[in-house]
Amino acid sequence: MKFTAAQIAGILEGTVEGDETIEVSKLAKIEEGIPGSLTFLANPKYTSFIYDTLASVTIVSNDFEAEHPINTTLIRVEDAYKAFSKLLEYYNMVKMNKTGVEQPVFISETATYGADHYIGAFTYIGDNVTIGDNVKLYPNVYIGDNVTIGDNVIVFAGAKIYSETVIGNNCVLNGGVIIGADGFGFTPNEEGVYSKVPQTGNVILEDNVDIGAATTIDRATLGSTIIRKGVKLDNQIQIAHNVEIGENTVIAAQTGVAGSTKIGKNCMIGGQVGIAGHLTIGDSVRIQAQSGIGRNIKDNSVLQGTPAFNYADWNKSYVHFKNLPNIIKRFNTFEKNNQ
Repeated sequence: MKFTAAQIAGILEGTVEGDETIEVSKLAKIEEGIPGSLTFLANPKYTSFIYDTLASVTIVSNDFEAEHPINTTLIRVEDAYKAFSKLLEYYNMVKMNKTGVEQPVFISETATYGADHYIGAFTYIGDNVTIGDNVKLYPNVYIGDNVTIGDNVIVFAGAKIYSETVIGNNCVLNGGVIIGADGFGFTPNEEGVYSKVPQTGNVILEDNVDIGAATTIDRATLGSTIIRKGVKLDNQIQIAHNVEIGENTVIAAQTGVAGSTKIGKNCMIGGQVGIAGHLTIGDSVRIQAQSGIGRNIKDNSVLQGTPAFNYADWNKSYVHFKNLPNIIKRFNTFEKNNQ
């Protein structure tokens, strides 16, 4: 796809300084710009690159003032970073604007789907599935029986959505996601042999939820595992049965949340965090990467460590821990001199 500087300026409501007819077909970092590419300047640390970049078009903020000659065509906007983000969204929308049904696919006679759909090759859609408008199912997607999917949903290649799952509007499920697999429910008998506990619940994703690649969300034993609206989950996260995650909470990669834990809204949870089961995490909680949570957490807490405790206290403790060899050496010298 090629766009002229004038077309891009029209999308971004910006103004062109330079050649309005120059075309671009790719995106690039400003320090790696080549002819035919589009880049942007938002961070002042990268200002020096604008004078040497080979990018054909560069997006800059209105307050940018050149101190040396510039060869690249400029598009001036109110905020270069926001404008570039908007352009990326537009680019993705155009790139992924696929429609129709590829072959081969299997679609149950009892399944229904709305307008402007795309169903990629080797996709399976089970009985009594309901799919809304403008839904895109990329190749090798599996949709189990009795699944409901809202409008404007994108499910990327290889995702698996098990039976009874409910997905709201404007959700994105990346490749390899598994929604609604059985929760980890087993009970031992007197001989220590484990028997499976049937997992009869489902998973509910509310509106505007994004799920990263290879993340798994287990169905509830009874009731529902619930991901509230606006939640963003990174890649390779494990959400166990009957977990509930509150609105607009974000969780980074490789975090695991054990069964029946309730996480509040507007939380930020770093990568590789482990959260035990049957806990309550309050609203607006911040948990630093690689922390271990084994107790209930109050609203607005900021935690780090394993087991996790107050972030400020953790930092102070770490200073002492880092100096522990010197402290021990001084202590041993003091003890020796006072014997």
